[in-house]
Amino acid sequence: MAKCPLCGRPLDWGELMEQMLVIEDAAEVFRERGKFMETFEGFAFKCPHCGEEFYGKNLPAKEAEKVFELLNEFKGSIDWENGKVRIRLNSLLALDTMLENWDKKVKG
Repeated sequence: MAKCPLCGRPLDWGELMEQMLVIEDAAEVFRERGKFMETFEGFAFKCPHCGEEFYGKNLPAKEAEKVFELLNEFKGSIDWENGKVRIRLNSLLALDTMLENWDKKVKG
């Protein structure tokens, strides 16, 4: 799971995505993978724990891609009007990782 590159505390992907919802063309960015990843990597996030800013490129790109997929897979996952993420991204990422590991174990 993602951790602040400065203080090392765990981050909530839902909170991170909510920080990105303020960008001008957020609805479009959150629909297009390439645009999302480019914006994500260059976006300055603020750690809720230490208050320091860091760029998305310092977070795991593989997790960011999965977050993009989850947000697009679940209809209504973003409340655009209130700027909130409605799904628990960290829980879904953990479940996704567990299922991937299970598949590898069963197939291997």
